[in-house]
Amino acid sequence: MAGTAGFMRGKRGAVMRWASMLALAAAIFVGDTVTDFEIAVAVLYVVVVLIATGFLPKRGVLAVSFGCIALTLASFMLSHAGAYGPGVVNCALSVSAIAATTYLALKSAEATLAEQAARAQLIRLARVNSLSETTASIAHEVNQPLTGIIASGNACLNWLACDPPNLPKARQAVERMIGDANRTSGIVARVRNLYKLPKLNTNWIDVMSVVDQVLALSEAELQRNNVAVTVIFAGAALEIYAEAVQIELVLLNIMLNAIDSVTRARSEPRVSIEARLADEKRVELIVSDSGHGIAPDRLETIFEAFYTTKADGTGIGLAISRSIVEAHGGRIWAAANAEGGAEFHFLLPGRKKKGA
Repeated sequence: MAGTAGFMRGKRGAVMRWASMLALAAAIFVGDTVTDFEIAVAVLYVVVVLIATGFLPKRGVLAVSFGCIALTLASFMLSHAGAYGPGVVNCALSVSAIAATTYLALKSAEATLAEQAARAQLIRLARVNSLSETTASIAHEVNQPLTGIIASGNACLNWLACDPPNLPKARQAVERMIGDANRTSGIVARVRNLYKLPKLNTNWIDVMSVVDQVLALSEAELQRNNVAVTVIFAGAALEIYAEAVQIELVLLNIMLNAIDSVTRARSEPRVSIEARLADEKRVELIVSDSGHGIAPDRLETIFEAFYTTKADGTGIGLAISRSIVEAHGGRIWAAANAEGGAEFHFLLPGRKKKGA
């Protein structure tokens, strides 16, 4: 892709929908105006309302609906041919159809959003419950050898406090402490192996396809929170050597964090994804947002396990993301956005796409 190509994915799609919606409304208006009163062309405005429901918030849909009703009445006033009585009936039926369609479409959209919110809540609760059970199991296993170490340490102090000190018994206590410490180390090693990333199935994948997939997965959240997304690709088409699913997981996690951040901030909700060639062997992806930002002393802390600034957060998303990126031979970090908000950068092995 030559030059610097920046486009607003959300806004570009909205512009296309606005154009098709306005063109259809204009065609219906002309058709309704030039035809006889007996032909209820205005009922086709329900299609315009349905198009608006697909990408506009509630107020926008209501505005489009009122606009369609106004156009219906204007067409009725401008029409002069045919029987006036049936025309009044058709006009009333058309207005009623537009109003009913608007009501039903908004109710359907509200039900869909409620279903998505409930599904997200169930997923979050399942993750929290799973994490709680795992944490309780680890704590139980680790607590036993730690209790043994404390008991052996106290026994050792008692044997050393004797006059004369009972060195053989003290030695046995120290040996038990070493054994319990090794047991604890083994438990930690087993836990780390349990959560160790599986062998990577890496291939050369197109960066744009990864971004498109993540935007498709987060589309419901973007629309629900009315967040505009800018996608910027500098230079030629790029590809990275990685496992697509895991990199999509990293990018999706950062995207959802950015959406949460901008919806809690008072500024205009904006998120951007940029991909560029860092050098001949690495590609850099940057996710920026207009949210409340990250305090400078927390730029490293946020990647630690179980650290979170959210009331309902688990604190493992960014820790897992860092593990995935590092397993691919890359690096991830956070920075302050010069225009406000935060930036997340991650480098991965990559190159210009062959033939680009």
